[in-house]
Amino acid sequence: MRSFLFFAIVSGNMSYLRRDLIEPRVYQEVIYARCKERNCLVVLPTGLGKTLIAMLIADYRLSKYGGKVLFLAPTKPLAVQHAESFKKLFNLPQERISVLTGELSPEKRRKLWEESVVITATPQTVENDILTGKVSLEDVVLLVVDEAHRAVGSYSYVFIAKEYLKTAKHPLVLGLTASPGSDEEKIREIVRNLGIEHVEVRTESSPDVKPYVQRIAFEWVKVELPGIYKEVRSLLREMLKESLKPLAHFKLVSTYSPDISKREVLQAGSKINQEVARGNYAVGRLRMHQAKAIKLLHAIELLETQGLTALRAYLKKLREDKRTKSSRELMDDPRMRKVIYLLVQAKESGIDHPKMEKLRELVREQLGRKPNSKIIVFTNYRDTGRKIVEELNAMGISAERFIGQASRGKDRGMSQRKQRETIERFSRGKFSVLVATSVGEEGLDVPEVDLVVFYEPVPSAIRSIQRRGRTGRHRPGRVVVLMAKGTRDEAYYWSSKRKEKGMFAAIRKIARELEKEKPEIREKAPESAGMGRGKITPLDAFLKPKREEKEKLPKASAGKEESPKAEKGKAEAEKHAGEVKELLVKPIFVRKPKGIVVYVDSRELRSGVPKLLKELGAEVEVRTLDVADYVVSEEVGIERKSANDFIQSIIDGRLFDQVERLKKAYEKPIIIIEGELYGIRNVHPNAIRGAIAAVTLDWGVPILFSSGKEETAQFIYLLAKREQEERKKEVRLRSEKKALTLAERQRLIVEGLPNVSATLAKRLLKHFGNVERVFTATEEELKEVEGIGPKKAREIRKVITAPYVEDEE
Repeated sequence: MRSFLFFAIVSGNMSYLRRDLIEPRVYQEVIYARCKERNCLVVLPTGLGKTLIAMLIADYRLSKYGGKVLFLAPTKPLAVQHAESFKKLFNLPQERISVLTGELSPEKRRKLWEESVVITATPQTVENDILTGKVSLEDVVLLVVDEAHRAVGSYSYVFIAKEYLKTAKHPLVLGLTASPGSDEEKIREIVRNLGIEHVEVRTESSPDVKPYVQRIAFEWVKVELPGIYKEVRSLLREMLKESLKPLAHFKLVSTYSPDISKREVLQAGSKINQEVARGNYAVGRLRMHQAKAIKLLHAIELLETQGLTALRAYLKKLREDKRTKSSRELMDDPRMRKVIYLLVQAKESGIDHPKMEKLRELVREQLGRKPNSKIIVFTNYRDTGRKIVEELNAMGISAERFIGQASRGKDRGMSQRKQRETIERFSRGKFSVLVATSVGEEGLDVPEVDLVVFYEPVPSAIRSIQRRGRTGRHRPGRVVVLMAKGTRDEAYYWSSKRKEKGMFAAIRKIARELEKEKPEIREKAPESAGMGRGKITPLDAFLKPKREEKEKLPKASAGKEESPKAEKGKAEAEKHAGEVKELLVKPIFVRKPKGIVVYVDSRELRSGVPKLLKELGAEVEVRTLDVADYVVSEEVGIERKSANDFIQSIIDGRLFDQVERLKKAYEKPIIIIEGELYGIRNVHPNAIRGAIAAVTLDWGVPILFSSGKEETAQFIYLLAKREQEERKKEVRLRSEKKALTLAERQRLIVEGLPNVSATLAKRLLKHFGNVERVFTATEEELKEVEGIGPKKAREIRKVITAPYVEDEE
């Protein structure tokens, strides 16, 4: 601990970082010196110690101000990984370093926040806790944003950073990423959202980084598609061209070439909806052509990049989709029947995508050369991942899938615990090949991977960089990209290369602009800087200082009598350390006086509107509200409905029951409909207009129309301001609620079933006699009740009988 004590004495501050255990590299010290006093975005290749830079700055900020460090990571495994790094290298009791995720109760999170000095967390959890008032960012002296390229749009990073810069006493933001994105405007958005003042960029070829970068052998392997592929592809492209022609005729797309981008065809759908909303119903008939085009584009992509097995599975889903007219028409087309015949022929002949054979060859070759190799195969599709695992297992090679948490039909997702266990087993060498979808691209904590295979190229610079960052971290690695000749595989590959080149040009341009605005702050690197490379662990932990450097440092403690000045410095350091410790144990929270207050239903947190209300300056009080989504005074309750929800409530009969409850609860109820209302569902505009007329005229409830969540928040804030400031109305939740009768309680329970309105609940109870019989009724019995068809009966039984699975963050 001699170097730690020496640093505390010479700086006059308490140090938390175990500098006796680390040896920062020159580029890390330079970035630290430039970013410890201003908001920085650090762009550094994967595996080169971004976390250690964050620790150096965290040490400096805590030593100078006390308070807390908040380290945000997009997933729980990453948050846990960062917490372990801090526990290993920080002089803090283990209980002062905590991980906050949605798995912990809100009360437990609040307690850990108050007691902790270093907090690693998932952003959604922190966002909710800020909105519900469980935590304050006032005493956070450093906000670290890992995978900072996500700080765009409505992602939680954006809200947290804005709140932090607005409320913290000593704010500092550090954004970390290997790939901020290829779009210049997107990078500018990241810079704006995080309040970035300075950008530090390093690539594998930067002079101060190059000595530490392991060589990655990067190669692409082209495969030739067999004749049957070309015949199937030709038929699908012919059908696609035919579907695109009407769209091109109406100028909804620029071309009817089968090489059109999927994005352009998707945008055509939005244009159709806009035209229908303007009353141009003739254009609405083009929806079916647009839907067919999208499905055919997807089928061609599966064929080219994944193979015949994936295409067969997709066409089977289309054939089973009896409700959608576009699917029925596609499957009835004689050319599609021929495609299916060819696919059956191929299956009987054992033909699949030539990539599969090439992949088997690559894996066999790698394991033959080095039997204990670790290999990651990335693929865009779960079905392909399953097929790869089956093929490798059939060869006697141990392989497992690594997928996201969401379920896709019968394909159940992986819980975070299962994901963590799979990675740990892979790290320990329990199996050789990890077959991962996009969920494996960010932050896989695997000590070393010998081979990374892209089963298909990705047209994204960010994803391409993240994928290949899984190898070459600490020893030479190899990346192989499989491409089918003459297909979109080649286009995707060159697209990602072009975007990656553009990314670094854009980020350097923005960095220069920021430097012109604010002159560079040059800092002297700390005295304990080290320049050797040393042995690298997965933590990127660096070796203790070299012997000769250690001998240079502690002359003052080599048995000589200390000078009065040194003794005074030591005493001051000890006093400061005591003050800092006291501050860390008892963080100070100053409660600001309340301004405009808005009560928000807890179920509205996901809408994004409460975040925007807070940014507008409202005090958001989150509660579980029985009626209304927002309450701005004792008289005014507001129900927010997305356009889709409004139309659905018309279809299933919930709308007027909800309006009745709203009208009973508040003297001045308001409904806000958010988003484009016409053309999004197959409901005639006159039916929608009729419902709006009934709500406003028959019930006397005004309806406001909002273009999106931003305008919704503006409406609610202005209504609250008018009620509370101009009309001096109190904002409170009425506690004198009338006790429900037994019949009302019974109806309320039954209304909790899917698509069951208050009217339908009454019918069910009258038919079956009590709540228990409603819940034990079979599908056939449920269908006997007026208003319940096969689909509704099936959904009701599913909710009642499905096993309960805890939601995960």
